[in-house]
Amino acid sequence: MAQPEQPRTVFRISGADAETFLQNLVTQDVGKADTLAYAALLTPQGKYLADFFLLRDGDAFLLDVATAIAPGLAQRLMMYRLRAAVVIDETDLAVVCGLGDAPDGAYADPRSPALGWRGYGLPDDGTTVDWPAVRVPAGIPETGAELTPDTYILEMGFEALNGVDFKKGCYVGQEVTARMKHKTELRKGLAVVALTGSAEPGTEISKDGKPAGTLHTVAGDRALAYLRFDRASGDLTAGDATVTPVRNIP
Repeated sequence: MAQPEQPRTVFRISGADAETFLQNLVTQDVGKADTLAYAALLTPQGKYLADFFLLRDGDAFLLDVATAIAPGLAQRLMMYRLRAAVVIDETDLAVVCGLGDAPDGAYADPRSPALGWRGYGLPDDGTTVDWPAVRVPAGIPETGAELTPDTYILEMGFEALNGVDFKKGCYVGQEVTARMKHKTELRKGLAVVALTGSAEPGTEISKDGKPAGTLHTVAGDRALAYLRFDRASGDLTAGDATVTPVRNIP
């Protein structure tokens, strides 16, 4: 059992209105939280605010989120709570993750089989996993790296990650997300690329001198990049490195 890629905070959301409260806010159908669900909270304009896991805990829900964005998420949830019968508590539950067979009490990571499983309150045996080396070839974005406040979740592959339900009804940012799904063709988005040479995350990617995207997480000779698809062909450049698109995610 290993630590996740970055520190996590687990909130417990309880109260008579907890399920309805979450269902009206998040991109995923809360009914799927019986076996661990992946979801996001968006702005009313449809842009990313936070991504997290939800797990039903009796009459309540556990919410597993990157510690770096946990205070902001808690503040936003409190803002939406208004007079609803909802209590938001921070727990001391530790999050552990791993590859291979899941131990008792753990749950398959809903984003991809490549990411193994997640557990809450289970012991950590000190195993280490190079998570970027696992998720980059699989095309999995991470909080704060690829998933930032200026992104749209469909451009980050959230449909393939089982992070959005198009049948659940209204939630914050639903109208924009549904319009991107049904009425437009994505012109930008996440991609797995091959990297020849060295370049740092955040380096601009160009094609024939024109901006074509941004390099994100690098893992060996593979990386994740946010690309303009109309320019994502052949060899691109990122600083002194050559970038070759391998696979578009959305």
